[in-house]
Amino acid sequence: MTKHFFWIAALLLTVAACSKEEQPAPVAQDAAVEAPAPEPVTEPVATEEATTETLEIVEESAAEEEAEDEPIVLAVADTADASAREWKYQEGKHYFRLVPTQPTVGGADKIEVAESFMYSCPHCFTLEPYINKWAAEKDPAVRFVRIPATWNQAAVLHAQIYYTQDILGRNGALKDPDAFHLAVFTEFHQRGNRLTSETVIKRLFMRYGVSEDDFNKTWNSFEVNTRLRLGGDLVRRYGIAAVPTIVVNGKYRTSASDAGGYDQLIELIDELTVREGLR
Repeated sequence: MTKHFFWIAALLLTVAACSKEEQPAPVAQDAAVEAPAPEPVTEPVATEEATTETLEIVEESAAEEEAEDEPIVLAVADTADASAREWKYQEGKHYFRLVPTQPTVGGADKIEVAESFMYSCPHCFTLEPYINKWAAEKDPAVRFVRIPATWNQAAVLHAQIYYTQDILGRNGALKDPDAFHLAVFTEFHQRGNRLTSETVIKRLFMRYGVSEDDFNKTWNSFEVNTRLRLGGDLVRRYGIAAVPTIVVNGKYRTSASDAGGYDQLIELIDELTVREGLR
């Protein structure tokens, strides 16, 4: 791709993201719904209740110490050639380094790729087939996580949907969490269902086989509220101002507009994970 073509493509892709400022104003909700506002937590405090792996946020210092003891080797990385290879994508142009490196959701046993998204963002919906195909074929040494942005009241409510479905899927109460995740996008963008009340959201969960009791126990649970808080903190730490945004191992931030397109973004994710496997 020539330099001239890249800048034309980049200009066209500047609209391929939903910015923080462009998010819709908070939507009035049913009186029964009290969406907890995200509270940045600089130093998350571990409690006996917060024992699941999904709630672990690992600071870079600890992650690097573990990584030095047991280097992460990706199956796709040819170590002999990769250290001397010419990288296709450039720092400061296609992706940006976070200084200092920020925490990740999981441990240092894998390289983490995080997608920050919103269900109300049409560009996040467009990215879904690309990122899902990548996630299904990714290297076993790479972990993929989603972190919903919580910039307004409606976004917090939608993030609560995501964390609820993730927990219900993990404990077997939601049989097909991937199908449900897609259904939320479809409801919002194709069926005009803005999912702005607990009653409407509960109805969607029940349509996918979740009992009312399981929904009620999970929706306002300690784990959901903790993940809302920690997710909001990570979005702030990563300096995310538009979605969808990809962050690799708490160190590199990029997007489709930065990379030059959705296909290029997937290539860039793979390139950055290989870089991390060589450190």
